[in-house]
Amino acid sequence: MGAFRWFSLFFFIWLTCGSAHAERRVALVIGNSAYKNVPKLANPVNDAALVGGMLGKAGFENVEVKVDLGAPEMRKALREFGMRARDAEVAVIYYAGHGIEIDGNNYLIPTDAVLEVDTDVYDEAFALDRVLATVEPAKQLRLVILDACRDNPFAKTMKRTVAARAIGRGLAKIEPTSPNTMIAFAAKAGSTASDGDSKNSPFTAALVERLPTPGLDLRKAFGFVRDDVLKNTSYRQEPYVYGSLGGEDVPLVPAKPAATGPQASPDDAVRRDYELALQIGTREVWTAFLAKYTDGFYASLAKGQLSRIAAEEARAAAAEKARQAEDEKARLASERAQKAEQDKAAAAAKAAEDVRLAAEKAKQIEETKAAAAEQRRKEAEAAVAKAVAEKQAAEKALADKIANEKAAAELAAKQAAEKQAAEMQAAEMKVKSESEQKVAALAPTSSQPTLSPPEMAKLVQSELRRVGCLTGTGDGDWNATSQRSLTLFNKYAGTKFDAKLASFDALDAIKAKQGRVCPLVCDHGFRADGDACVKITCRAGYRVNDDNECEKVPEKKPVAREDQKSRDADRKQTEAAPSKPQASGQIICGQAGCRPVRSGCRLERSSAAPGSGSTGSAYAGNGMGGLVEVCR
Repeated sequence: MGAFRWFSLFFFIWLTCGSAHAERRVALVIGNSAYKNVPKLANPVNDAALVGGMLGKAGFENVEVKVDLGAPEMRKALREFGMRARDAEVAVIYYAGHGIEIDGNNYLIPTDAVLEVDTDVYDEAFALDRVLATVEPAKQLRLVILDACRDNPFAKTMKRTVAARAIGRGLAKIEPTSPNTMIAFAAKAGSTASDGDSKNSPFTAALVERLPTPGLDLRKAFGFVRDDVLKNTSYRQEPYVYGSLGGEDVPLVPAKPAATGPQASPDDAVRRDYELALQIGTREVWTAFLAKYTDGFYASLAKGQLSRIAAEEARAAAAEKARQAEDEKARLASERAQKAEQDKAAAAAKAAEDVRLAAEKAKQIEETKAAAAEQRRKEAEAAVAKAVAEKQAAEKALADKIANEKAAAELAAKQAAEKQAAEMQAAEMKVKSESEQKVAALAPTSSQPTLSPPEMAKLVQSELRRVGCLTGTGDGDWNATSQRSLTLFNKYAGTKFDAKLASFDALDAIKAKQGRVCPLVCDHGFRADGDACVKITCRAGYRVNDDNECEKVPEKKPVAREDQKSRDADRKQTEAAPSKPQASGQIICGQAGCRPVRSGCRLERSSAAPGSGSTGSAYAGNGMGGLVEVCR
């Protein structure tokens, strides 16, 4: 029983240490696909399952995978994970789903968010700072991975309480305040990520390929992820990492020592427990071993040891019974017992001896079986050690191959950069040489190198096109369009060059700018996407309005048939009614002056003398008998 107590204490200490170690590397994986108020996403649930499996294989003892979380479930998951992170050395949060950036702050969107107004984000979404506070208690490494840089699905319907409030594309740049913290975006700040054409996004597929490499520093691993995503998306998506680590390598999976001989089996703890039980060799120890390890190779060996112990106990019992029979036989003989009793005792002694011999034979059989099983165990352990050594050698070869490929890629990139710099230097020397030749060809009285106005205009126009301020062609004609483009450059670059002419000073200032200066302005019906204008496409029944947003086409109300019949009847009645008398347009003059002929009257020539007009007539003297106004 004392040996059994020591063995039980050993198991208790082993289990306690194992439980404490299990809480040192923890991870929370969230994938939101089934959004209720915007179109569903296809990949986040698949991505979460893939990353959760990768972290489990990478040695994380506590990995929780949550999918399609509403606001209450997401709040509970973050709160509970924050409690586990207090006792952890490494804490990782991975999120796949929709994210949004408002006024420079990033938010993760649960599946039940509505976001009718921009201020709803404070109540219905989770700020990235909240996620960083969750992993902050971890002692060595805090890692947050966001595959959430998609197009904002709420931007078209969300109302703004303040017109100046900015709602950006993708997520905004962030600088963590806690040390040993890294934040990985699927796409750099201000740009969007792609879901890809397969069941996993390009970013997540690269993550599970690169991060679990044993001994590979996280910074290098994310560098490989960046290269893979750029290649797989035709250089349209570039992942980015924010934050910093110390000078030591920080791998997600520690490097394994190089194999120098037979290595420990993956079941090393079980093997040690088996060998300890084998040294003690009691029924109680083997029973405790089988209570802990109910199946497997070593459990079968333990059962064989129990059978051997049972055979030994049976043999000992038979031997004791045979001894008692011999003693009884001797007692009867000494007491001169009757022959029948002696024969009976002799038969009992013989039967007991037969049982003893059978038990001895059974014991030998069980010992043979146990020896054979022990030999098989040693052979299996040797085979496992060989397989582990081969696996470690293959992993080391893979790590060396990755490192060599990285070094070769860096060398090729360096050589390409040097070649490009040499070509640019040669081009500049050529331009300088040509300029010097043109200057030398000028009159001796020229005090400084000059170009012809068309040549200067063409050079300035070319540079203005490069920085995004001129959309026309550089034909050397410094027209109104070119002047407006230089004015735009002055506005966004903070310069004050005279836009009426192209000068050397303006050319040098524009050349000094490395990237786009003027913002991309697209025509109606197009939107800016990087450095290009993309046509806005609305779904059926919608059209692009004056604000470049999709709105529903108003439905035309059908004209009631009764109203149409009523209008037709009114029109026919109007056409059938007699026409009203209209003025003839004639004028009659008299002593009182001239006036228009009254409606319904007309002028007729009369031979009567003036003053003799009849009733209903009026005189219009004309020297020929006159005209009279006749009304009837």
